[in-house]
Amino acid sequence: MAARILIVDDERDLLTAFSRMLAAEEYEVETAGSAEQALSLLERSSFDLVLTDLSMPKMSGLDMLTHMRQRGDLTPTLVVTGAGTIEHAVRAIKLGALDFIEKPLQRERLILTVQNSLRYAQLQEAHGRLQADLGGERKMIGRAPAMQKLLTLIERVAPSEGRVLIMGENGTGKELVAAAIHAGSTRNSGPFVKLNCGAVAKDLVESELFGHEKGAFTGAVAARRGRFELADRGTLMLDEIGDMPMPMQVKLLRVLQEGAFERVGGGRTLKVDVRVIAATNRDLAAMVEDGSFREDLFYRLNVVTLRVPPLRDRKEDIPTLVASFTATGRKGQGLTFADDALHALASYDFPGNVRELENVVERLAILYPNETISGATVHDVLNTGALTHKNRQEQRALYEAGKSLRDILHDIERQIMVEAIAANGNSKGAAAQALSAERSHFYKKCRQYGIGGADT
Repeated sequence: MAARILIVDDERDLLTAFSRMLAAEEYEVETAGSAEQALSLLERSSFDLVLTDLSMPKMSGLDMLTHMRQRGDLTPTLVVTGAGTIEHAVRAIKLGALDFIEKPLQRERLILTVQNSLRYAQLQEAHGRLQADLGGERKMIGRAPAMQKLLTLIERVAPSEGRVLIMGENGTGKELVAAAIHAGSTRNSGPFVKLNCGAVAKDLVESELFGHEKGAFTGAVAARRGRFELADRGTLMLDEIGDMPMPMQVKLLRVLQEGAFERVGGGRTLKVDVRVIAATNRDLAAMVEDGSFREDLFYRLNVVTLRVPPLRDRKEDIPTLVASFTATGRKGQGLTFADDALHALASYDFPGNVRELENVVERLAILYPNETISGATVHDVLNTGALTHKNRQEQRALYEAGKSLRDILHDIERQIMVEAIAANGNSKGAAAQALSAERSHFYKKCRQYGIGGADT
């Protein structure tokens, strides 16, 4: 996607020369003959980089940069300085300019500095916004047949450009699968960007995906890149895709078809090269049937489907996972587990999957630091957690002020269904039978409440 650059200089010949140099590199260039004109352009539109001369009449480049920062405009800026004004260039750097270039300008030096500045600004923004999303160790662990099958599929799928739909329960490691696909692809030198569609307010999903221009809505004090722009030439993981609002499903479909979109509040069409990986713990096929997920989007995303096995189907991996959680630098550091402790862990189904196992190890490390954990201790910790949950449910008042009887009954019904499915091997069919419920009606209720599980 072509970067948009604003060049500011009071000398028309220099403006023309700079414009030609950068346009030849396929950048989108606009020019301003004064700092005042540049500030006006920056107020109305957004740019990826500003290249400004320091010595200009009326308002200098240094004054312009000061005005930009005072009003919250953090557009990356390069300054051009002539002989004897290095001190001013240093002041500009202190105000947040990325770098300075000395006159007379050499074409190679200009192009290289612009390229480096754009790349640095993009990485800086991506790091600041996504550090929390992408934190943690990205290593898949597992020798169980189900995991070996998954790893083999990842090796086959990763080098392609095909879109992937990752299915699996919460806590199974769907993000690790997406990261492994990215690492094994030809895009591994590009960014790996993630968006949890269920964790973003519905009215902000579009801005998160496509970015927004300054003033697009209340609080949009500066232009902002969306996840698609940040993931250009890399991979974008859309987690919990089943929670994406229907209006956004239409807009996402267009990007997948055309590779083009507009920022919120902007009219400029942007093109990106992004591989999309979607993930969900919901039954998208059932959602297509009941009309809550677009069929055309489902088939666009579902080029290849990978299913991440729940921990109960790969219990032989528990010792290896525990070892990784107790390694140096991890929250379970210092713990050792007796054989009967590992057997006790393997006897538990872990409805929360690998994430729950990690939490149990952390709980043991807090309660029994640097000790050897026995099977009895594991049972105590697991049973205490279960009893605590049960007591909390029993003590919770059912009435909630401001909530209708219908909504309260729906919440209770959903909780019963979730617990019944978990108690019956995560099978909706078995849960329906256990509750003496008509199977098709039970499945319909599961779709209504967004409850996952195997349709067996």
